[in-house]
Amino acid sequence: MVSMPGEKPHRRAGDAMVQEAFLQCHVPVAICDAEQRVLRASRGMADEAGLTEDGMRGRRFTQFMPDAAYEEVEAGMRRVVRTGASAHLEVRVEGRTDPGERVWSVTLSPLRDATGQVRHVQFTAVDLTAEYAARERLALLNEVGARVGSTLDVTRTAQEMADVVAGRLADFVTVDLLDSLFRGVEPRPAAEGLALLRAAHQSVLPGVPESVVGIGEVDYYPQSSPPVRALSSGLPSLHRTIDRSVARWAQGDPQRAARVLDHGIHSVIVVPLNARGITLGVAVLVRHRRRASFTDDDLVLAEDIAARAAVAIDNARRYTRERTTAEALQRSLLPQQPADQEAVRAASRYLPAHSRAGVGGDWFDVIALSGARVALVVGDVVGHGLRASATMGRLRTAVRTLADVDLPPQELLVHLDDLVTHLAAEEDTAVDPDLEIVTDLIATCLYVVYDPVSRRCAVASAGHSPPALVTPDGRVDFLDVSPGPPLGVGGLPFEAVERELPEGSVLALYTDGLLEADGRDIDEGLQRLRRALAMPADRLEEVCDVVLGSLLSGRPTDDVALLVARTRALDSRQVATWELADDPAAVAGVRASVTRRLADWGLDETTFTAELVVSELVTNAIRYGGPPIQLRLIRSTTVICEVSDSSSAAPHLRRARTFDEGGRGLLLVAQLARRWGTRHEAAGKTIWAEIALPETPAART
Repeated sequence: MVSMPGEKPHRRAGDAMVQEAFLQCHVPVAICDAEQRVLRASRGMADEAGLTEDGMRGRRFTQFMPDAAYEEVEAGMRRVVRTGASAHLEVRVEGRTDPGERVWSVTLSPLRDATGQVRHVQFTAVDLTAEYAARERLALLNEVGARVGSTLDVTRTAQEMADVVAGRLADFVTVDLLDSLFRGVEPRPAAEGLALLRAAHQSVLPGVPESVVGIGEVDYYPQSSPPVRALSSGLPSLHRTIDRSVARWAQGDPQRAARVLDHGIHSVIVVPLNARGITLGVAVLVRHRRRASFTDDDLVLAEDIAARAAVAIDNARRYTRERTTAEALQRSLLPQQPADQEAVRAASRYLPAHSRAGVGGDWFDVIALSGARVALVVGDVVGHGLRASATMGRLRTAVRTLADVDLPPQELLVHLDDLVTHLAAEEDTAVDPDLEIVTDLIATCLYVVYDPVSRRCAVASAGHSPPALVTPDGRVDFLDVSPGPPLGVGGLPFEAVERELPEGSVLALYTDGLLEADGRDIDEGLQRLRRALAMPADRLEEVCDVVLGSLLSGRPTDDVALLVARTRALDSRQVATWELADDPAAVAGVRASVTRRLADWGLDETTFTAELVVSELVTNAIRYGGPPIQLRLIRSTTVICEVSDSSSAAPHLRRARTFDEGGRGLLLVAQLARRWGTRHEAAGKTIWAEIALPETPAART
């Protein structure tokens, strides 16, 4: 170095030390001119570029920097030269020696001459790869917490995990779960090998070409495979390369081995899904597009993700188990299949609510009544969950009990309203508010009684929507029923309306979940139901399918119960009626008339039993009842004997003692008849008994 006249030696030595320090600096620093050519570069800069300082001098950044990164740096340098303001950039560059992306924080600073003009730009880079990776891991964990577990569906939760991880941590992700999880059952480990159900997978490639099995299919893992070892031990495994264990696993399945070769899979992480001490399944993370293999930090991140996802999956499993239990309870409390009655043919549908609140308290029933009549019932308990299901079961049992007493529809609802009021009082302090939202015990109910002899229908409603009537000519109407208050309100009366129905009419009873599906109001729902019922359908099952298809667009958010029934009629040849005199001598004539009628019906085998039953019932009416006295014989699925009189006093079955002269008549009726009972009416009562028909030859064999 040549000394200038008057220059102090110690200053020249300091400048030399500064220059030497710049050259030896391990931080990538470079001085560039306005055309982005390198004038000076530190050792750190040269090392990152893979050149010497002399080799870098005069080169442009594009010669040792990827195009995308260079364009960003070049634009920044031009902006610094033009504005004289520093610029800060975050540049991502693929590692030169180690595979994987590196992140740099680049500062571009202006260097001015004595006149203040920007002549050069200083390039300084700081490696933020580790900090960026930590930030990315934290962001990924936050996204897992936000996106995974948004629903209580096992499959969707697993798919959410795969969607979040694919492209962020791995190139291909599979989530395999034990089959029992989809039924909500606690899984049990297998002794040899394992068959897992593919719950979810995701790839950076469209169509997930790496997968050997599809979602919902079973994948078989040998005992020595990494997934089975992870499930057995509960510990994850990191395979930076395709080691011997992964190779054996892949070679055991030619299709899997082909996928490994075709896509260049080079690194694998296998992590079990553990939650609350239970191993639920296994997740496999694969890299084939990224050059960098998985690291220990990636394994820790995968464990954290799996732990969070496993809790969400286990929550979904528990919900599935509880929902399955509630639905099983709900269905066990409903009629499995409405039995065909002489009065109607019936079909039904029940769809439980698909919501976190759980199943509701909707129910329906078809109840055989005396005199070949039938009761059709639909009800809805307000609320959801096991409490609503249990209340529904109690109400259905109560309705059956009250129906067996043959109460008129309006009186039955009065007694049912009293029952709900008592139940609400008992449960006032029995419900834990931390487990279920406490609401007033309220229910609605629609009770319909149809008589196939008179073809008259009596309807009473407790806050329920009216039944729809489809006449044989295809006209649809809603019966004009005065809706009483819902059950549980108490203190208000109920009214029943009667209407004569043409034979072959269809009655449709339903709950509000059908009308209000998809956020509709009730009026719109009624119009849709009217249009659906007007569509031609021969079978009742088709009617149910058409109605549900027209009013539901997906899984309902509230319970849906639908009951449809086509009415029948008993013609005069199946019914015989006699007006009887209030005289014991009339009994012999009645027996003879009954014998002739049974012979006309071809039921001679029932004559002896029918004569005894008729004699006893008519004699009791003459001795203890009052005129007018009537005998009615109905041929249905049984022979029904009905004796009516004007007295409201009902006989009671009792066991006669040895020396009693009376008291054995009703006992004899109870022994001979399939069932018997009393039906109270406005002007007296009716004692009825059903006599079983003789078995046909086919029935005997």
